[in-house]
Amino acid sequence: MASEPIAAAITAVVVSHYSGATLGECLRRLLAADQVGHVIVIDNGSGDDSLTIARTAAAANPRITVLARTDNPGFAVACNQGAERASTDWLAMVNPDLMVEPDTLARLQAALIVEPELGLIGAEQVDAEGRLDPAVRRRDPSLIALLASAGRADFTIARDPDRRVQRVDAISGALMLMPTELFRHIGGFDPGYRLHVEDLDLCRRVRRAGRAVAIANDVRVLHVRGVSSRRRPIWVEWHKHRGIWRYFNTFEAAQVSAPLRGLVALAVALHFLLAAVRAGWRTWRHRTADSATARAGHTR
Repeated sequence: MASEPIAAAITAVVVSHYSGATLGECLRRLLAADQVGHVIVIDNGSGDDSLTIARTAAAANPRITVLARTDNPGFAVACNQGAERASTDWLAMVNPDLMVEPDTLARLQAALIVEPELGLIGAEQVDAEGRLDPAVRRRDPSLIALLASAGRADFTIARDPDRRVQRVDAISGALMLMPTELFRHIGGFDPGYRLHVEDLDLCRRVRRAGRAVAIANDVRVLHVRGVSSRRRPIWVEWHKHRGIWRYFNTFEAAQVSAPLRGLVALAVALHFLLAAVRAGWRTWRHRTADSATARAGHTR
């Protein structure tokens, strides 16, 4: 059981899996961030230096706790495990490839305090080239709508320049801040999701609990994106599509006929096959290019 919550302070939960390329900088920034009282790193069976990086950081700073797993049960399970250890009133989920600024989490926290009807908030995200990620503002996805539009339905929401805090249906799971009590009240992340879509599910259940989801349009963070996912792209695609199917069954399936459910299942399966072929082709091309580069360097 968690101890008595520490008011105002934030616990940041970071799930690592082959995240050595970015984890050290992510932790350094979290330790320097305002309001962060505790950082919990859950390593999901990494085979690189992720665990060593986390343990080295923990040895140098008592605000870091490291939980090492020998398996990889997925992002949702690991986040829930970290949240169980939280002893603060506020909980942040931070990807190991996301780089907060010193005031990022404090500004998000302030927005939730000012508008107590809000339950979950995220921030604008940009990649290393400064490109904005449109997926930080989303409507609830609908497989029925995708099917009806032949895959052309767009669930992203445009940024409202007149609002510092914009209410949306869902935000990106790469950075989420919410009251610890609310996270526990709704049961945390659904552990049935292995990778992807668990953030959409959490947002929907926050709203079902009577609280709003929002994004702080004036808070911006760097998201390097997909460092660990690049290792096994077809595996990632499988769990992404598995998550989409679980989401459909949780929120839509009961309202549609059995034949339509079957059609949706077929569409998801076909889309996975197409995505897997594309992922395999990209992986083969990159490995071929790397091999050619290595051979060229060897013959010089």
